[in-house]
Amino acid sequence: MAVMTYLQAISEGLRDEMRRDERVFILGEDVGQYGGAFKVTAGLQEEFGEWRVLDTPLSETAIVGAATGAALGGMRPVAEMQFADFVSCAWDHLTTVSAKQYYRMGTPIPMVVRLPCGGGFSGGPFHSQMYDGYFAHVPGLKVVLPATPEDAKGMMIEAIRDPNPVLFFEHKNLYRRIKGEVPEGNYSTPFGKARVAREGADITIIAWSAMVHTATDAAEQLAKEGIDVEVLDMRTISPLDFDAIATSVTKTSKCIVLYEDTRTGGFGAEISARIMEELFETLDGPVKRVATLDSPIPFSPVLEKVVLPQVEDVITAVRELSAY
Repeated sequence: MAVMTYLQAISEGLRDEMRRDERVFILGEDVGQYGGAFKVTAGLQEEFGEWRVLDTPLSETAIVGAATGAALGGMRPVAEMQFADFVSCAWDHLTTVSAKQYYRMGTPIPMVVRLPCGGGFSGGPFHSQMYDGYFAHVPGLKVVLPATPEDAKGMMIEAIRDPNPVLFFEHKNLYRRIKGEVPEGNYSTPFGKARVAREGADITIIAWSAMVHTATDAAEQLAKEGIDVEVLDMRTISPLDFDAIATSVTKTSKCIVLYEDTRTGGFGAEISARIMEELFETLDGPVKRVATLDSPIPFSPVLEKVVLPQVEDVITAVRELSAY
């Protein structure tokens, strides 16, 4: 085991797969000599050369289109969007071509799109969004949101090996803030298997990506009040491990869904609906949602904290549900 940051773990996963499989290559804006906007790909061009770490024009449409074509040709491309927000430029390639190609023709599209996402660093409305809910709505796309360094490496390796298009959401606020033990060597973490980040008996908080850490921070504070919170890290929302949700909610009988996408239409709303439909008789209170306000993400640090879910928001919701 080695202690790594979240960022280092992603880079290690890329490096391991590039060493193992010569079909794997990286493309994106400034990924080569510069090492990427956040330095995730730093050093990879020096090791693998310019033809496997390709600097592209400033065109997300071209990047994803080229990756789709390369995947059809038998390669395993990993395309980087400098910020997840910019993937909207490549919407048609992802949702109309990549997501539907196997359904239409039976031809796999083994490509990964890396998406540095999320707020919490005063990036403003064009560099802070969570697009996970948009793409979880599209059949044929897998949506992956690791919360720990161990999962970040293992799920990157799994994503590269997957025959389907995988959207790999990397929360920017975790890159250098979160450290953890990561197994050495090549390993993969399967999709569709949630992780119990913290065991508890009173209330379940369902979360993914950076919100897992917001939930666990709130849970530790609430423990001092005698409220025992279980935190479920979904890891992926497409595929979704609803069995894990059912097991946890059945145990605690109360549930909060915590997500960084906007409250209205975010994927947490889908999870809430399924819990109400399929687990209603196990509940001792309404399913509550804690999410980003239906607003663009402000540039101001003070306003950004108001809009994004905070530990205090989770604590308030847990107290209210606990008293229900």
